[in-house]
Amino acid sequence: MDLLIVKNLAKKYDTGTIALSDINFSVLEGEFISIIGPSGAGKSTLLRCINRMIEVSSGEILVDGINVSKLNKKELRNLRTRIGMIFQHYNLVNRLSVIENVLHGRLGYKSTISGIIGNYTEEEKTWAMNIIHLLGLDEQVYKRCDQLSGGQKQRVGIARALIQNPKILLCDEPIASLDPNAAKIIMDYLRKINKEMGITCLVNLHQVNVALAYSDRVIGIKKGNIVYDGLPANITSEQIHDIYGSEAGDLIFDVGGSHG
Repeated sequence: MDLLIVKNLAKKYDTGTIALSDINFSVLEGEFISIIGPSGAGKSTLLRCINRMIEVSSGEILVDGINVSKLNKKELRNLRTRIGMIFQHYNLVNRLSVIENVLHGRLGYKSTISGIIGNYTEEEKTWAMNIIHLLGLDEQVYKRCDQLSGGQKQRVGIARALIQNPKILLCDEPIASLDPNAAKIIMDYLRKINKEMGITCLVNLHQVNVALAYSDRVIGIKKGNIVYDGLPANITSEQIHDIYGSEAGDLIFDVGGSHG
């Protein structure tokens, strides 16, 4: 069943910049899809339109059968509990501990007052500890987030998204700020979450080789248009060159091997 349907989506900013033009694709429940393309291609705009952090100019986005652009504030808040968001720069509260940041993922389920006073149930706290354990952060539970490495911070970001109990994870360049070893750990966790928990993943990536190794499907975006949508195995070096232009030479490496 299609969990996400994007129809004729366009986004034009007030400056006149056309970020997305006539974007059409659908995502099956349980798919792991990488969106590739150069900086400025429209990848981040696309993810932010899906959870309506950005308003679309035209077109439709359906998440679990719900038309995102038609929702009022309360309905949108409810829908966003089902959409986990993972950011390049983590978006954590640095002065708070790991477990406090993870529990913030439950705020969408609470009244404003409950959220402000940090009124979490024992069940939520236990769940947070289980997710922290799943992501290998046991030793960091009570550390402030400004004491963590980039890779650890990103795992906290993933844990915060998971405690929402989402159906889909939108990951906006989740490894762009990380070294190769930390990046591999993050991608392995995302793939594990996708496979073992059945959570659909839509991941913006700049690194072609990573996209080819981890994804069920790759969507290539160039200048706000989809120019490739298919299996990782079927994308050619010519198509990668077309998507990335002069950058492509630095990006096509280690494309062999798949995580299946």
